[in-house]
Amino acid sequence: MSTHVQPVATTNDLYLAWQVLRSEQPRLRARDAAERLAVSEAELVASCLGVDAVRLQPDWAQLLPALGELGYVMALTRNEHCVHERKGYYREVTVTGNGQMGLVVSADIDLRLFLGGWSSVFAIEEQTAKGTQRSIQVFDRQGTAVHKVFLSEDSRLSAWVPLLERFRMEHQRVELDLLSLSQVQPAQVDTLVDVNALRVGWSTLKDTHHFFALLKKHGTTRTQARRLAGREWAEPLDVRELPKLLEQAGVREVPIMVFVGNRHCIQIHSGPVRNLRWMDSWFNVLDPEFNLHLQTTGVTELWRVRKPSSDGVITSWEAFDTHGELVVQLFGARKPGIPEREDWRTLAESAAALEC
Repeated sequence: MSTHVQPVATTNDLYLAWQVLRSEQPRLRARDAAERLAVSEAELVASCLGVDAVRLQPDWAQLLPALGELGYVMALTRNEHCVHERKGYYREVTVTGNGQMGLVVSADIDLRLFLGGWSSVFAIEEQTAKGTQRSIQVFDRQGTAVHKVFLSEDSRLSAWVPLLERFRMEHQRVELDLLSLSQVQPAQVDTLVDVNALRVGWSTLKDTHHFFALLKKHGTTRTQARRLAGREWAEPLDVRELPKLLEQAGVREVPIMVFVGNRHCIQIHSGPVRNLRWMDSWFNVLDPEFNLHLQTTGVTELWRVRKPSSDGVITSWEAFDTHGELVVQLFGARKPGIPEREDWRTLAESAAALEC
C-alpha cells in the first residue's frame, strides 16, 4: 500500500478551490465536490480545519457513546448508490474489547460498525442556506465517508461544545496519511467451486449471520454464491421490481428492515415506509424518521434470497451494482427468535423470477 500525505500548501489551495466551487454551485454536496476536485472527501474536510472543521481523536470506544449526549440526531450511512438516513438517539452502544467491532442497537438508530477500517473523524459547523449545520463525520483510510451524524433543531445543542472540547485532537493535523485501497482478489471460476458442498452448507444454516462464513469457506463472492446456490435458495429478479416492492410494502403497510452499508458500517431501519417518491432515476423514502435515496441506475442485479435459520426460512431481496457490491437489502421486520412475517413473505414471493 502506498502512503499519501496532503501538503499544507496544497490543502490551502484546495480550500480556496472548494469555496469557488461552492459559490458557483451552492447545493453541491461535499462528496461530489471532492470528486470534481480529484481528492477524497476527507481531504476536502481537512482543508477546512481552523475555519469550520475540528479534528477529533478517533477514540471510538469513548466517542460513540458520547454521541448520545447530543440527543435527537440524524445518522447517515451510504454507499455509491444508496443513502440511508435515520433519526433518533445513540443508545445501547457497544465496542468490543479489541476495538474492531461496534454496535448501536437502539429502537431507532441501529448500526453494525466495523471499526478496524475507521480512521479520521471531524466535527463540522458550517453555515448553509438553512442555517448552521453541525455534524460529526467519520472517514476510512482511503478518505471515504463511513458514517455521519447530523444535529437537528431538536438536538441537545448545549452538549456540542463540551463534546468537541473533550475529544478535540491536540494537534490539528491536516495530514491524513491516506492509504490506497487493496486490490480485490478476482473471484475464482465456477468450476473450482464445490457447488454441492456450497448448497449443503447453505441448506444447513441455522443463523443468517453465519452466511458470510459460508462464502469465505467456499471462496465465493456474494453474487456468485447466489448464482450457484440453486433456485430453491436464490432467484434473479428484474431490477425494476425493487421500487415496486417498496411501493407495495407501503400500500400494504408491511413493516420492513432496510439495510444499507459500506465496507465499514451498516445502518438498518425497521418499520413501515409510507411517503415514496420518484425524483428522476432516484427512488426515495421521505418519511419523518427515515429517508432512503436509491439511485436505481446503480442496481444491475436483484435477487430473492432464502436462508434457513432456527426461526425458519428468512427471505430477503438483495440488490447489487455492476462490481458485485451490495447496494441495499430488504427483509421483513422481525426480532431474533421470531419467525418471518407472513405478509412480508407473501410480498417478497409475489414477483416472478427471471428465466435463466
